[in-house]
Amino acid sequence: MLYPLLWMVSSSFKPTELIFREPSIIPSALDMTNYTEGWNALAEPFHHYLLNSGIVVAGSVLGNLLTCSMAAYGFARLEFRFKKVLFAAMLGTIMLPVHVVIVPQYILFSELDWINTYYPLIVPKFLATDAFFVFLMVQFIRGLPRELDDAARIDGCGHWRIFWRVIMPLCTPALATTAIFTFIWVWNDFFSQLVFLTDPDMYTVPVALRTFMDSQGESSWGPLFAMSVVALGPIFGFFLAGQRYLVRGIATTGIK
Repeated sequence: MLYPLLWMVSSSFKPTELIFREPSIIPSALDMTNYTEGWNALAEPFHHYLLNSGIVVAGSVLGNLLTCSMAAYGFARLEFRFKKVLFAAMLGTIMLPVHVVIVPQYILFSELDWINTYYPLIVPKFLATDAFFVFLMVQFIRGLPRELDDAARIDGCGHWRIFWRVIMPLCTPALATTAIFTFIWVWNDFFSQLVFLTDPDMYTVPVALRTFMDSQGESSWGPLFAMSVVALGPIFGFFLAGQRYLVRGIATTGIK
C-alpha cells in the first residue's frame, strides 16, 4: 500500500533519466534540483497555487462546519412538516454523481458571472450541499441526550443558544471529521476546479500539477513528483493535527 507513495517520494530526489530505469525506492543518485525547478517551473511560483488551494479549502471547511451542523440540528432536534421526506431527499443527493449536476451548475454560475472565480467552489458549501456531512452530524446529534436541551431550555435558552452553547461543543468529534474530510476532498478535487477555473493565475494545486504534462503526455517527471510531494504536506499536516479529535470521545454523550 505504501510502495507507490514511497516510490514517488524517492523519485522526487532522482535525476529524471533514472526515475523509470531504477525501480528501487533507494535512489542511487540524489538530485535536489527537482524541487527548485518544480517550484519555479510554472507561470507563478508554486506557493501561489498552494495559496489558491488554501483559500478554496478554508472557505469550504468553514462553510461545511457552519451550515451542515445547522441543517443537522434541524433534522435531529426540530419537528416540522415533511421532515422525513426532506431528509430522504437530502440523503438521495448523495447518490448523484458530480458529473450529473456539473452542467446545470456551470450554466447557473455562468449566468451569475462566477466562472473563473472561487465562488462556485466555496459558496455552495455555505448552503449545506454536502449531504454526507449533514447525515454524519445528524446521527451524532441524535446520540446526545435530549435532557441537555431540556435543561438549557429551563435556563431560558432558545434553539439558537442551545445549538451554539450545548450541541456544538459536544459535536467536536463530528466537526473534526467533517473538517478533515472536507479538507482532503477539496484539496484533491481536480474536476470541479478544472471546469470553473480558466485563468492559470487562479489555478489550484491539482490543476497546476496537471500543467506539468504537455498535450502529448510527456512530462517533467522529476519536478512533477517533487511538487506532488509538496502538495501532500498540507494534507498530512492537517490530518495529524486533527486525528486526536477523530478518536476522542466518539461515544461521549455529554454526561461526565
